[in-house]
Amino acid sequence: MSEPPVGPVGRAFAVDAVGRAVRVRGWVQRSRSSGGILFLHVRDRTGTVQVTGKRDVLGAAAFDAAEHVQVEGVVEVEGTVADDPRAPGGRELRARAVKVIDAGLPFPIFQEQTEEFRLDKRHLVIRSDDHVATFRVKAELLRALRQFLDDEEVLEVTPPILTGNPAEGGAEAFTIDYFGRPGYLSQSAQLYLEAMIAPHERVYALTPSFRAEKSRTPRHLTEYQHLEVELAWTDLDELMTFVERMVASVAHAVAERRPSELRQLGRKPEELTVLAPPFPRLSYAAAIERLAQQGFPVAWGSDLGTAEERALTLESAVPLFVTRFPRELKAFYMRRSPDDPRTVEAADLLAPEGYGEMVGASCRETNLEFLEERVRQIGANPEEYEWYFDLRRHGNVPHAGFGLGVERILRWMLRREHIRETTPFPRTPSRHTP
Repeated sequence: MSEPPVGPVGRAFAVDAVGRAVRVRGWVQRSRSSGGILFLHVRDRTGTVQVTGKRDVLGAAAFDAAEHVQVEGVVEVEGTVADDPRAPGGRELRARAVKVIDAGLPFPIFQEQTEEFRLDKRHLVIRSDDHVATFRVKAELLRALRQFLDDEEVLEVTPPILTGNPAEGGAEAFTIDYFGRPGYLSQSAQLYLEAMIAPHERVYALTPSFRAEKSRTPRHLTEYQHLEVELAWTDLDELMTFVERMVASVAHAVAERRPSELRQLGRKPEELTVLAPPFPRLSYAAAIERLAQQGFPVAWGSDLGTAEERALTLESAVPLFVTRFPRELKAFYMRRSPDDPRTVEAADLLAPEGYGEMVGASCRETNLEFLEERVRQIGANPEEYEWYFDLRRHGNVPHAGFGLGVERILRWMLRREHIRETTPFPRTPSRHTP
């Protein structure tokens, strides 16, 4: 009998698979044997199938070898698909041959281990079912973001990660020696995206960003995936409308394409599919008033930290825009509000259920005099931003943009307690390995 070609585990669950001979290969999730029968759960990228093998069918040597395969060992199995309501998914693969590719050593990961140990062994921990589901949802989120922007005719561009001046002023930038000159790991691609709007009008980049911020909170990473968008001819209201349409669109796409993974991780897909704009808007001044009434020690000029943002949305099922912040709280490039010079045309989108900021948006300052003044106020050298000022001297147009933390929106979607669970190898102030 000729061997069937190797195929995915998921093929065993096709409608017409019962009775067919298949050959699969993958990693052993768990195994046991009893009364001359071997039970293996074999996983590949398409799913997990239960394999049963009898000693008198496999042969004593092959049975014994398969019996000693460790968790995460690798096997190739040939057999016939059969219905079995006791098996995961209601199907099993009844083996006539099991070939051990790598028996492996005893797997060192157990549920009871400390979080630090599990972070040290992150390269192995990410094989868990929850992590597999998480990163498949993340891939869908990234696909949906790109699809939305493509449909909106926003062009993807590729700004640098190494820069000669930090976008946010330098206080939280990682500094490097760039051939004897100071250099920085990018905090934001925004300044470069602004340069790209003159020829293209609508641009975006999806790049890693780095923040040398010693924040040890459940929502901070020192390296994260940063989606940034710049749109010409756009004011703050138009920008918020764009953002809320995008967030709703990608939430629907994730719910429609990854419902089983969402349920596995504790999020009902329908909680995302009902999300619809417009999202509520709350001015910074009104937010401060609301927080003060709740007992927070805040006043005009107070920054909104983790606790304050959590309080504003903890009981809400929809995101919330907080708008028009004091100028001193925001970056130098944000446009002064025309009706109140104390504030800037900025908005933060806070995730529902207390998960905090996931999008920061603003109109960009087009007045060169104001822009130069703000650079001096933050203690930066205006000469280092001459190339950026040139954008105001040649083809200056109203424009606005935003940055979205991919891991932050994913944390909310998946109800993860800590943001490090949204990235395979998290980078925090205390960890940059493995």
